[in-house]
Amino acid sequence: MEYQQRTRVSALAPDSKTRRFAVIGAGAAGLCCAKNLIQAGFEDVTIFEIGSQIGGVWCYRNDNERSSAYRTLHINSAKNLTNFSDFPFREDVQMFPDHRDMHKYLVDYAAHFDLTRRIRFNTTIVDVRPAGCYRAEAPLWEVETEHGEITTFDRVMVASGHLSLPMHVNEFREKFSGTYIHSHYYREPEPFVGQRICVVGVGNSACDIASDVCVNSQRTVMVARSGVMIVPKLIFGRPFTDFTIKLERKWVPNWLRSRITSTLVRLFHGRMTDLGFKALAQRAHTTSSAVLVQHIVYDRINVKQGIERIEGNRIHFVDGSNDEFDVLIAATGYQIELPFISESIVPIKDNAVDLYQRIVPPGWDGLYFIGMLNTTTSLPNAFEHQMRWILPFELGQATLPTVNEMHAAIEAKKDFIKRYYKASLRHTIEEPHLIYFRELRKSLKEAKHRARRAPQHPVRGAAGALLREDALSGNRISNSQHP
Repeated sequence: MEYQQRTRVSALAPDSKTRRFAVIGAGAAGLCCAKNLIQAGFEDVTIFEIGSQIGGVWCYRNDNERSSAYRTLHINSAKNLTNFSDFPFREDVQMFPDHRDMHKYLVDYAAHFDLTRRIRFNTTIVDVRPAGCYRAEAPLWEVETEHGEITTFDRVMVASGHLSLPMHVNEFREKFSGTYIHSHYYREPEPFVGQRICVVGVGNSACDIASDVCVNSQRTVMVARSGVMIVPKLIFGRPFTDFTIKLERKWVPNWLRSRITSTLVRLFHGRMTDLGFKALAQRAHTTSSAVLVQHIVYDRINVKQGIERIEGNRIHFVDGSNDEFDVLIAATGYQIELPFISESIVPIKDNAVDLYQRIVPPGWDGLYFIGMLNTTTSLPNAFEHQMRWILPFELGQATLPTVNEMHAAIEAKKDFIKRYYKASLRHTIEEPHLIYFRELRKSLKEAKHRARRAPQHPVRGAAGALLREDALSGNRISNSQHP
């Protein structure tokens, strides 16, 4: 159907310093994005936040209903690695900040860099679309709110995250007759005291939740369907990352870095197989826990390697054992959703979006994504690297490659993930940070060289033109859903 034309706010002329930027999301990614744009000289920056709070996933019981934070949640990376480079945590903040520390930190960050006044709270975006006069050399985007207000921006920065739509396993949800919840909705252990609990998953949330409930449960079983290496948070009284970060040198080969890391983990946690886990045959997203291994050793948590079938409240495991459970908590990850952008612009397939350098949708100038990735370092660190990559393009110092070249880079990334990582929807947006940051630097260097050789706006090629023509036609469909 046609987009409805309702309240419209006129756009400013798209001059380099008077460009209008829309930032979607007031979490860590959105705040980092806005702050860097403003420091680069772009003053007209508006942040749209669906709820009434700053902080995104780090705001416990956030009224935007997108946060999966639970009461005992702490960050996985130490504070010296998690803070933004120009805004350290206060000295009195604990070594691994909890969600309260993180929320306050982000509120303080917004106040310090004068971002709060730019946030439009309680504003749900239902549509982001190219304006009728959209041209690659002068892109314009319309942003529509749930109240029908349509504002035109020169650039749209999507920082809404990818951890808000739970990924359910239908077999668990439909066949288990006890209480079923996704980890996204877990908040505190009290409702589960004295119950028999099965936690499915082996990611950070699964480890935290199993550790949270096991102390007061009748029984807790953790189902780890894939291999894992659980990294300790502390060694020798210091954050584990204080040691591994010293290995992040160009002259240290990846195999040696991995060997040293796995040796340290084995020294402190022993063999993962001795704890009941499958051996790690391929790379996997990092899991860390300060207490899970102790709970397993104390027999508070039993590890199983898979579920064969479910009959009512009885769960049969692949090792031939079975037991009855009162609760099944599915820590089975999240689905990527972009309910305010048509899939004719940014398709979602197999829980992945095709973004050049995880940032740019090929063929669509003026649309950027911040934080659409999983990585092996702290997310604030990744956000800053992404913004350092984006800004030269906005300042006229760099030029994107052609659409075909961007698609080729995206396919090469998919091949890399397929080669090194277990086939899983979880890994479709995985980015080992040492490789990713090196790729960002290399591609930016090439983009700057490209701009010096041909400073005029590049021709995007037939693919980009066809994409734009299709989405700008009268057949566009507006997806107005939003969680």
